[in-house]
Amino acid sequence: METITTIAELRAHTKAWRMRDEAIALVPTMGNLHDGHLKLVQHAKAIAPRVVVSIFVNPMQFAPNEDYESYPLTMGLDTEALMEADADVLFAPGISEVYPGGVKHTASVVVPGLNSMLEGEHRPSHFNGVTTVVAKLFNMVQPDIAVFGEKDYQQLLIVERMARDLNLPVRIEAVETVREEDGLAMSSRNNYLQVAERAIAPQLYQALLDVKALVEAGETDFQGVEHVAAQQLTEIGLAPDYVSIRRQSDLAPPTAGDTRLVVLAAVRIEATRLIDNVKISIT
Repeated sequence: METITTIAELRAHTKAWRMRDEAIALVPTMGNLHDGHLKLVQHAKAIAPRVVVSIFVNPMQFAPNEDYESYPLTMGLDTEALMEADADVLFAPGISEVYPGGVKHTASVVVPGLNSMLEGEHRPSHFNGVTTVVAKLFNMVQPDIAVFGEKDYQQLLIVERMARDLNLPVRIEAVETVREEDGLAMSSRNNYLQVAERAIAPQLYQALLDVKALVEAGETDFQGVEHVAAQQLTEIGLAPDYVSIRRQSDLAPPTAGDTRLVVLAAVRIEATRLIDNVKISIT
């Protein structure tokens, strides 16, 4: 595996691969890799002969009061993990390489509608930063396939919509959420949890499973189910920003006849914010 920090060097590699008709898969990350990230790399390796993993902590997707300055950086460990996973290239550009004109003066990519609900309500500038940096990475790497995890379900749909609307020749592949043994979705932010907080964090997933069971059993009072779930999370010390049942395809509120739903939630445990989701199928 080679570690590359410039677009010019990256494109020299990808050009050689394309001349040999070797498809390229991209796995975009912010580093601090865990088994969830490595599952994305494994999936990429299974569907493409060449895999690029990017590590870039994107300042554009962090609000001033968020954890950009303290986001965990583990480049040495990440490099070792990616070498073991047999990635072809680690692309680790600096801020000036990604934003040569400065972050504040960069043209942005916006996916209206999807970017302003749920996570977008609580982090208003977040998804514009995500879509901008992902579009830039797509232009830099020019992958045939890009692999994303379903834990960030709203982000996945937004990236799919962006690629479709901008006619980008990239196939988006989704990989299901990887969980700890107790059900907690793997996340770099789990490292922030204190021992007592880590002990109750899996209750987020359990609450989503409870919602899934109720809806699949025939409950149609979705607002009532959401309210009860949020109340239960609050009682155990997980302060919810939202618990919401939505349509899987576009995150619109469900209507009669919808059978493919998803329940999404975000909670705060002291200074740490966790998100998760569970798909629901109504037969």
